[in-house]
Amino acid sequence: MKLRGLIIVLFLKVFLGCNFVTKVPNTEYTYPNVVSIGAMKDVMWKGELEGKINLDTIKNKNGLYGLGPNAFLQGEIVIINGKNYVSKVTSDSKMSVEQTDLVDAPFFVYANINEWESIGLPKTIKTIKDIEQFIDNKTKDKKRPFAFKLKGTIENGKIHVQNLPNGTKVSSPQEAHQGQVNYNLGNETVEIIGFFSTEHQGVFTHHDSFLHMHLITKSLNKMGHLDEVSIKKMTLFLPKS
Repeated sequence: MKLRGLIIVLFLKVFLGCNFVTKVPNTEYTYPNVVSIGAMKDVMWKGELEGKINLDTIKNKNGLYGLGPNAFLQGEIVIINGKNYVSKVTSDSKMSVEQTDLVDAPFFVYANINEWESIGLPKTIKTIKDIEQFIDNKTKDKKRPFAFKLKGTIENGKIHVQNLPNGTKVSSPQEAHQGQVNYNLGNETVEIIGFFSTEHQGVFTHHDSFLHMHLITKSLNKMGHLDEVSIKKMTLFLPKS
């Protein structure tokens, strides 16, 4: 009987250890220069729309830059040097842009950068794909991922602001973009905050890009995810090595 009891105890330990002890996935990823919370793919495919980070919990605001969508895909967020801006759809042609710390994001990427090096973009750099290739070529020897910014004027562009209807369930990118409103830009002076990585597609960049960029106009009355751009004259800022 003692031997039988010992066998039962050992079996239960093995069985319980193999089948009922699970690890909770860590959704925060910290790199030398960047922190990433949540993942775009979990929002798009798993419907994880709720906020996973409240921006007022990021304590170090010094040189803070970041971007992501608003919780439940109802707006866009960008942080520029410690200031949070949130855009929301008000109509098919208008949006609101508010500066506030009271905002949550289902996925978010941020970094603290206090020293930048500037590079004037050649006149041949016009599109998002041009920007991606130029940054990739210029940063082969830099730590990745990293934040960057662009300042200057654009000839035209297109940004979008997420506006998912309340209560919508999401299980695909098509469903996630319900209600999204696109805004066309003309000749504007703008600042673009972006993050570059060749290894985080589906996490904080789209599956077909190494970039994720949010644009805000100098007037601070338009801000959103950058989809298209034609650059007039811009300066690229990279973290100083």
